[in-house]
Amino acid sequence: MSDDSRILSRQDLDFLLHDWLRVGDLLDREPFAEHDRDTVDAVLELAEQIATERFAPHNRAADVAEPHLEGGRVVLVDGVREAIEAFAGAGFIGASVPGEQGGTGLPFTVARAALAWFQAANIGTASYPFLTTAAVNLLLAHGTSEQIDAWVPGMLDGRTSGTMCLSEPQAGSSLADITTRAEPAEDGSYRVIGTKMWISGGEHELTPNIVHLVLAKIPGGPPGVRGISLIAVPRYLEDGTTNDVALAGLNHKMGYRGTVNTLLNFGEAGGAVGYLVGAEHGGLAAMFHMMNEARVGVGMGAAALGVTGYLHSLEYARTRTQGRAVGGRDVTTPMIPIARHPDVKRMLLAQKAYAEAGMALGLYCSRLVDEKDTAPADDDRGRAALLLDVLTPIAKSWPSQWCLAANDLAIQVLGGSGYTRDFPVEQFYRDNRLNPIHEGTHGIQAIDLLGRKAVMRGGAGLELLLSTIRDTVARADGHPEYAAALESALVRIEKTTTTLHAAGDPDVTLANASVYLEAVGHVVVAWIWLEQLLALDTRTGDARAGDDGFAEGKRAAARYFFRFELPRTGPQFDLLDSLDTTTLDWTVS
Repeated sequence: MSDDSRILSRQDLDFLLHDWLRVGDLLDREPFAEHDRDTVDAVLELAEQIATERFAPHNRAADVAEPHLEGGRVVLVDGVREAIEAFAGAGFIGASVPGEQGGTGLPFTVARAALAWFQAANIGTASYPFLTTAAVNLLLAHGTSEQIDAWVPGMLDGRTSGTMCLSEPQAGSSLADITTRAEPAEDGSYRVIGTKMWISGGEHELTPNIVHLVLAKIPGGPPGVRGISLIAVPRYLEDGTTNDVALAGLNHKMGYRGTVNTLLNFGEAGGAVGYLVGAEHGGLAAMFHMMNEARVGVGMGAAALGVTGYLHSLEYARTRTQGRAVGGRDVTTPMIPIARHPDVKRMLLAQKAYAEAGMALGLYCSRLVDEKDTAPADDDRGRAALLLDVLTPIAKSWPSQWCLAANDLAIQVLGGSGYTRDFPVEQFYRDNRLNPIHEGTHGIQAIDLLGRKAVMRGGAGLELLLSTIRDTVARADGHPEYAAALESALVRIEKTTTTLHAAGDPDVTLANASVYLEAVGHVVVAWIWLEQLLALDTRTGDARAGDDGFAEGKRAAARYFFRFELPRTGPQFDLLDSLDTTTLDWTVS
């Protein structure tokens, strides 16, 4: 494929995977022994090809003609089914599933990098197999052998899709307040009765069957989230009977329109047949297997949209001539490309700093998944799992916030053209606007980071994150300015976290949790940029050949982040240290 794709940068992916994250080391491990560098390159090339030829062409059409009902059936634009069939046929649904379980057996890091092509090309269509992959992984981890045999093969080959059914109209994100119930039947199955809202992929004709993974309460269980169970409810039962799941309506969205989003009624005719996955009342823990995978995936999707928006605006800025250089206002001189104007360069550089860091952060977390699953030493697996746990709310929310900001800047670079539907950057913004909301809002991730992750196991998770960053600082002799700035920021995290949790009032501690998430997220991303600089420093031979412009761009983006972005955290830490109660004191009237 060409090197000038406006979907993603293959050169950047190769750098992140091979020069920085060194996925080749993973290929020496037994689970991945049948793969090599050629396999990885071929997988990425195939992902780019299918994304370019099957996903990108109908992206605009799916946005303009969103899913609608005809005769009670959901109708999607042409091209969606064919794209998903190509995705499944190439083995991408089970890319990271072990071969003995029907998958391709690739490292999770490589599978995530491949998925980014599809998310950037058409995030609406990509969400269908994205959810199915997460459902496969949940069933493999928590399902019975009978459940795995019944549904996973069909999911892997594209005959069955999966959903996650959590929210309800009256409960929203407050899962303790769900009312959907699962009543035991004599045959060991359950009858599910209730309503679920905001269900992506909840009804369509893309696959012959859909398996809904539903959170419900079994009567007699404990109150709140401790009483939640996970029930698998197929659209069609084994004998071909249509299950008691009814489409009650479609939600009409600002963006992400290619993904049908539904209101589902379970049990209108007496109860949808469902099957318990995992232990009774252990549903939330099982669902978090899918949710946490989805949260990192949402961050990756946000980054992918940020990257493609940046590449589109970069091409426009290089070719659009307007104005003249300051001091050269003679109208007889030629106009210059807007990419030469300092403020346009600022907007391009900010996009690059946000989007490429978001991509790198998501792939780093994906590498942690591989470490926790396949590292030779148990201690290494434990550390990777703990670090991933701490980073997950950041990996979900930071790209969702700042890659959306990148899309905003992409519109601004195009000026009036960016605000029209004649160019795709306005769609990227609308599509990305969902990512701070779904799979746990920004505020929920903030409370999770400050209220739980920062103090779990006596603060061991946060301590591991800070020590990991300090390991990088210790190797950064060639970047003393950045190392010093990062070390100062780490000291602020330690002091502020202690101050907040010593407040003696959980309301005060968590009142400004979103500010804490943003500040800590910026520090983490500064670390990610320093890590990339160190990887650039150690490149040799063929890896450096002909990439002067690539390396220069990376270094410029890192410099921008350390000089323009990391300093934002100082006032944020000051505010947090003051235990400000402005939001608590305000009475909404």
